[in-house]
Amino acid sequence: MAEVRIDKWLWAARFFKSRTLAAAACAGGKVDVNDHAVKASRAVRPGDRLTIGQPRIRRIIRVVALADRRGSGADAARLYEDLTPPPPPRELRTPPPGYRPPGAGRPTKRERRLVDRLTRR
Repeated sequence: MAEVRIDKWLWAARFFKSRTLAAAACAGGKVDVNDHAVKASRAVRPGDRLTIGQPRIRRIIRVVALADRRGSGADAARLYEDLTPPPPPRELRTPPPGYRPPGAGRPTKRERRLVDRLTRR
């Protein structure tokens, strides 16, 4: 096998729980192959560099082997090499949103937008 569809490979490598979710991520612009946005039907080959946007993290991986069937987690880990940089130290991370004491009333529209902006990453 020389190439496999990207949605099949992402599913087989266990980045997504279903092939439908993998295809939706490709359609939504969350998956790049060699720094180009791709559709779900794009073929992936060994040596390709993938960037996958997942909640709270952007993973960078290099394809090492191909598979079109989902196997165990150990088998999936052999399909790629993880190039994602380590997360920043704990003290450099952004703090959680401010504490709002119980009974302080309902947030205003402006406060709600600020909270939404912090939690939507």
